[in-house]
Amino acid sequence: MSTRLLAFSGSLRAESFNTRLAFLAADLAESKGAVVTRLKLQDLNLPMFDEDSEATSGLPAGAKELKDLMRAHDGFLIATPEYNGFMSGALKNAIDWATRPEEGHPPLDCFAGKTAGIMAASPGGLGGIRGLPMLRLLLSNIGMNVAGAQYGLSHASDALSEGPDKAVEEALTNVVTEVIRLASA
Repeated sequence: MSTRLLAFSGSLRAESFNTRLAFLAADLAESKGAVVTRLKLQDLNLPMFDEDSEATSGLPAGAKELKDLMRAHDGFLIATPEYNGFMSGALKNAIDWATRPEEGHPPLDCFAGKTAGIMAASPGGLGGIRGLPMLRLLLSNIGMNVAGAQYGLSHASDALSEGPDKAVEEALTNVVTEVIRLASA
């Protein structure tokens, strides 16, 4: 049976470098036999997490959709922009909603025992790598296995404008290969 991966980014921007990076990783995963679903967080229309709102209105439809998608996959390919040394607020918000309890499902079942590959893209020279340790810690804290291989793409505008070069493909292939191996184990 093929490994099922969910690819998404923590960016809401229409021309996001991180969404492009996540979907490039998805292409590579498919070339290795994985079945990949591509998700754009903005399509979920998630409100900011608020327990008062959750108490009165329940889990928003977008959060339920996200949780269902996560449950249906063995692992995730996640790219995040780095803002001030951390992952994006949109990604943290989505994860917060996905960790909320839901009747008929065990706590954290969207994450427990699943594998994540993490990456970042930035127009700057560091490639968004300062935000990846925080994402790794968050995902580990909620029961995920985070692949040791990660990737930060610097100067993303140039690197993605004409398609990825061999070095970018090799680095992403390392992440994707490890995610598939761990998720299928």
